[in-house]
Amino acid sequence: MAEVGKISPQDLESVITRGVSEIISRDEFVRLLRSGKKLRLKMGFDPSRPDIHLGHVVGLRKLRQLQELGHQVILIVGDWTAQIGDPSGQSATRTMLSHEEVLENAKSYLRQFFKVVDESQAQVIYQSEWFGNFDLAKVIELTGRFTVAQFLQRADFAQRFADQKPIAITELLYPLLQAYDSVAIEADVEFGGTDQMFNLLVGREMQQMEGQRPQQCFLMPILVGTDGVQKMSKSLDNYVGVEETPNDMYGKLMSLPDELIVPYFEYLTDAPSEELAAFSSDLVAGSVNPMEMKKRLAWEITDQFHERS
Repeated sequence: MAEVGKISPQDLESVITRGVSEIISRDEFVRLLRSGKKLRLKMGFDPSRPDIHLGHVVGLRKLRQLQELGHQVILIVGDWTAQIGDPSGQSATRTMLSHEEVLENAKSYLRQFFKVVDESQAQVIYQSEWFGNFDLAKVIELTGRFTVAQFLQRADFAQRFADQKPIAITELLYPLLQAYDSVAIEADVEFGGTDQMFNLLVGREMQQMEGQRPQQCFLMPILVGTDGVQKMSKSLDNYVGVEETPNDMYGKLMSLPDELIVPYFEYLTDAPSEELAAFSSDLVAGSVNPMEMKKRLAWEITDQFHERS
């Protein structure tokens, strides 16, 4: 493991550009990386489903990269927020889960999470450690810090409101609860997909309200699924699960549209950036058979999750 604060220009470039959509604020994040402080890296998972697919792995690989630079991963298991369901990107209200269902799903999530992230360098915390002691007065105090108008600026809420589709009060609470997680653990950086930007920024604002230094928001790109059209999702059946058999994983990756070859190499493998540039040029020029590239891609990803026989 590298000494905290000691980061080469090459590693820094990889951390802040590869598999990254946006960092808020990038300059402050770089300063923190170079400061020698062991950063507290927050990623939350709502175990509303018991499995993880390659879309989640994009962010997990970034966590592993920063672990190797000496930083601390803190995984928040959303045993409270999962019962509500994250409204990000949703066009309808989600069905609420029981706490027992959430805890059972969490066991599976953790097993899969640590296929990518180093378990020995991570801390797992359940939200119930702080929300279990919340009373109504605290909930009302939190809701008083933000307005309905602020929350209706979210694209998904705004669209549902315009379409006269229901938005449950619990869904409006979701960003507040996720934000409070950042306060509870004093997160330095929070990780999420681009569809999580609103929630991460609420966390940043709430930390400032509490007198904490605002977290940096590290936004990962949304991985397009095997259909080549929509984000990877189990409900759309365009996903590759991390616990699928080697044959199923390899086969699904071989079915990818050609235009996804380079993004998948970038987000899900350690292929050098120079090589990725060459891949792109070769595909455009038609000087390489995409099938040969796809075979290597499918092998490299499958090999990450399954021991060679």
